[in-house]
Amino acid sequence: MAERGRGWARAVRGLLLDVSGVLYDSGAGGGVPIAGSVEAVRRIKASGLKLQLCTNETQATRQSFVRKLRALGFDISVAQVTAPAPAACRLLRERGLRPHLLVHHDLVPEFAEIDKTNPNCVVLGDAAGNFTYANLNEAFRLLIGMEKPVLLSLGKGPSDENHPEVKPDAYVNNLAEAVDIILQEL
Repeated sequence: MAERGRGWARAVRGLLLDVSGVLYDSGAGGGVPIAGSVEAVRRIKASGLKLQLCTNETQATRQSFVRKLRALGFDISVAQVTAPAPAACRLLRERGLRPHLLVHHDLVPEFAEIDKTNPNCVVLGDAAGNFTYANLNEAFRLLIGMEKPVLLSLGKGPSDENHPEVKPDAYVNNLAEAVDIILQEL
């Protein structure tokens, strides 16, 4: 029976790990590794298993995020990090979309190779200080001017614990509803 219970382990070729709350606790000073997590990552990599990290980080590039993890003691590469912005870039390219970005200024470099001229969609993320009336109004203006409005959200979840006053989901929902109402009236 014990041998049968371990059979699945031989079939495992890789692991996908969340980062925040799994590998480190964020907070003041950039956070701290969770006890044993640095060693666990080292052992996973030494075992030959493929390791991929998954994050919902939308305020920094993967390069910046990896620098933070390395400073905490993790031996991680950018290629090992799956994040919302690169996934959005892939979708934008596949669908020929040119975004108006309403994202954190530190995340903009992730979109460097994406054509942003004459936007035909809006990409919304945790923009922190970029959530201004003018920026939201521009996103709304673009969306209501489109025959088939496209609004991509980089995440859906609670507000950022470091910026509790900012509620990205509320903006996504409100923009989507407002555009839908305006389009129904036209």
